[in-house]
Amino acid sequence: MTKTNACRMLDSEGIKYRTAEYEYDENDLSGVKAAKSLNMPEEQLFKTLVTKGDKTGCVVFCIPVAEELDLKKAAAVSRNKKIELIHVKELLPLTGYIRGGCSPIGMKRKFPTYIDETAQLFDEIGVSAGVRGCQILIGPEDLVKFTGAVFEDLVMG
Repeated sequence: MTKTNACRMLDSEGIKYRTAEYEYDENDLSGVKAAKSLNMPEEQLFKTLVTKGDKTGCVVFCIPVAEELDLKKAAAVSRNKKIELIHVKELLPLTGYIRGGCSPIGMKRKFPTYIDETAQLFDEIGVSAGVRGCQILIGPEDLVKFTGAVFEDLVMG
């Protein structure tokens, strides 16, 4: 596998991780499909969502692939009154990543990042490596250390 920018950044900090590749389908870029392809529990694979808050601007959230971001919780933890997902056409210019390959590691700018608290239940979680069809498997604490993220309750229910 070619090293992605996200992998190179983790390497430069000496952070341990491994990668897992899978065949992706342009017509179904869902994380649930990725989890099935990798034979991983859906709770252990995290999708990266980029939002815009009314007070803070861009905020990044990582939640399990089968879950839905609770926008009220997301707004509260990020100190916004209102938060909404950015439009997919804004993703590449803001982050440097495309839909289905957005990683919380190595975005063009460092945005406030929150990871669903359930990540702490696992020795390692999967997040996009920055390209479609490749995941970085990393310890949740190492991901927090690198991104400056905070664990919070972020999902519906």
